[in-house]
Amino acid sequence: MTTLSAQNLVIPAASIGPENPLAPLRTQLEAHEVENLDEVPAELRENIQYGRLHSPLPCLNQDGYDRTLVETSLPALVLENDHVRATVLPTLGGRLYSLVHHGTELLYRNPVFQPANLALRNAWFAGGVEWNVGSTGHWTGTCSPMHAARVEGPDGTPVLRLWELERTRNLVTQLDFWLPEDSEYLYVGVRLQNPSDVDVPAYWWSNIAVPQSADRRVLVPADQAWRYGYGSRLDLIDVEPELTYPMRHPRAVDYFFEPLAGEGSWIASVDGAGRGLVQASTERLIGRKLFVWGQGEGGRRWQEWLSPGLVGDGYAEIQAGLARTQMEHLRLPGNTSWSWLEAYGCLSMDAEVAHSQDWTTARVGGAEALSRLLGELAGREREWLEVVDSAPVERLGVGSGWGALELKRTGWSVSDGTPFDEDTMSARERAWLPLLEGQLPAVDDVPDGTLVAWRELLEAAEDNWLVWYHRGVARHYDGDEDGAVEAWRQSGDNPWALRNLGVVTHELEYYERAVQLRPDLVPLVVEAVTAALDTDVPRAERMLAGAPDDPRIQLLRVRHALETGNPAKAHELLAAGIQLATVREGANPLTDYWLAAEAALGTQRPVPPAYQFGMGEN
Repeated sequence: MTTLSAQNLVIPAASIGPENPLAPLRTQLEAHEVENLDEVPAELRENIQYGRLHSPLPCLNQDGYDRTLVETSLPALVLENDHVRATVLPTLGGRLYSLVHHGTELLYRNPVFQPANLALRNAWFAGGVEWNVGSTGHWTGTCSPMHAARVEGPDGTPVLRLWELERTRNLVTQLDFWLPEDSEYLYVGVRLQNPSDVDVPAYWWSNIAVPQSADRRVLVPADQAWRYGYGSRLDLIDVEPELTYPMRHPRAVDYFFEPLAGEGSWIASVDGAGRGLVQASTERLIGRKLFVWGQGEGGRRWQEWLSPGLVGDGYAEIQAGLARTQMEHLRLPGNTSWSWLEAYGCLSMDAEVAHSQDWTTARVGGAEALSRLLGELAGREREWLEVVDSAPVERLGVGSGWGALELKRTGWSVSDGTPFDEDTMSARERAWLPLLEGQLPAVDDVPDGTLVAWRELLEAAEDNWLVWYHRGVARHYDGDEDGAVEAWRQSGDNPWALRNLGVVTHELEYYERAVQLRPDLVPLVVEAVTAALDTDVPRAERMLAGAPDDPRIQLLRVRHALETGNPAKAHELLAAGIQLATVREGANPLTDYWLAAEAALGTQRPVPPAYQFGMGEN
């Protein structure tokens, strides 16, 4: 018998904190740049050049989290039969947190919830299976709630459905978790609906954290892979045995496997006994990937940072995507849906075959062990598609009201299976409804993320400072920088428009006035002081004088000390300890400043292990 139940998951968790009210006029620095595009095949190059996201708007950044872990109860939805128990977190992007097969955990289950700075909106957490939709990177909804409901499955068992509007692309994202009564596999049906009449860049990667150990190996139907390291090159290499053991890599690296025709779409991670997790799918999901943090100091430090109380030897990631690499976007036509079925479960195969030094023997042995599953997937997908449009029968959780708001504006037709009911709109979304009638009352002094797709309505609306502010953001998003500057100047003496003027014009007086108006807003002070330290240190000193006590501010004080010839002060601040919750993947400022202070002082004290976030060249 299969059951679906609502439960509470109690784990140590950090606070996600408030969203950053500053408009993200640009994306955060994206690590996935490809410097040798002229060397890759034309189709791959075109997909990489298409659809790059230049801002996560209308979403705001999530960078208000901390690193204080408190026992917290998180909503969980659990599907269970006699073989498998699957735990899903609907308020955290629908993360498949745990998958237990006959008492054995198949995923890397993070013992805590600890956000860190790796996603498109900053906040991301490690572990389980994450669903990435929209554009290159960890998706905008990864730390946000989704709508959740029970649907009657094709076999009479309950299906757990999650859905939400991915706001940067306006794609309706649907996840159906289905565990048939006698199945040893959890099926996840995925559908992306493009309700608009224009083509939209489409991106999808299922990101699976699996335990790593010295004897664990990744199996996948491929003989070649595109290797991508922090050197920003894509190079096609042969799959050698050493490549397939995650703990044999000294540094962080991605491998995007070239699929072999006729061998199915799957990837697995097995231990020394030949047992572990397998992910398989129907053919639309062609891409497969292995990511390792590497065994260097930086890689180990990142795993401990993301998973305090790190279990065992940590984790690697095996992934599955719509394209061959994560740098690519595909073109999803207007009024079109794409769907596929994924399966998650236990692979058990002969250990000697799994770890054969002859790669062909190992991967073919994996395919043979999975032959029944691979042969049944297409039929299972057809069964699932019978209920893909079925209306929910019981609401289990509420996501955002942004989908309902967009339907009010556009009148788009979406499936009955993914309803965006008007009662899901909160005061936040309802605040935009008057704009449909030509007005946007300036009732709050902190603007929300600009609905950039509503530009035409903003341009026609009755003037006030808030409308001018949003007009400026929408114009900037569309590439009209001069029009944006004009709008923000019309918006007047408010910190939000002034900050945007500082970003675009690089005139520091705008930043300084914004800080005078909101000296308590840490992201604003950090951004303003950072800009000033590049060209006007005295102005930076003035803004730092009354700045709040925050690790991000402390880091700026270190830089200021170095810039003003006081390395002893910089070393004193660093030696006291700075825990920078928002340190970014690919950045290593704590080590950089430590080494700079040591060089200026003529000393060679070792960098503290807590500051070692560097991943190095590959």
